[in-house]
Amino acid sequence: MKLVTAIIKPFKLDDVREALSEISVQGMTVTEVKGFGRQKGHTELYRGAEYVVDFLPKVKIEVAVSDESIDAVIEAISGAANTGKVGDGKIFITSLEEVVRIRTGEKGAEAL
Repeated sequence: MKLVTAIIKPFKLDDVREALSEISVQGMTVTEVKGFGRQKGHTELYRGAEYVVDFLPKVKIEVAVSDESIDAVIEAISGAANTGKVGDGKIFITSLEEVVRIRTGEKGAEAL
């Protein structure tokens, strides 16, 4: 089992959700976050004053999947979130030792 964590642009969330639904991914956790990578923020003008926005709004998606479906999930997320511009995001894959469904007590892949 793997935990896929993707940091993407907020306006791409619906596209990613639809792409994951098409490959039968049933659940995800979404968190609004802020951060920066290579783009290092940008400068904006507000009421005539210039200020620097260091942290840009992003969305963090977390999806727990079986080992067999990891390639399809990565492909779906990267395809749906890609704009071809700096700041499209990153995908991180980590191993999950155990998953437990609280309601039924199911463990492992059955709990996904």
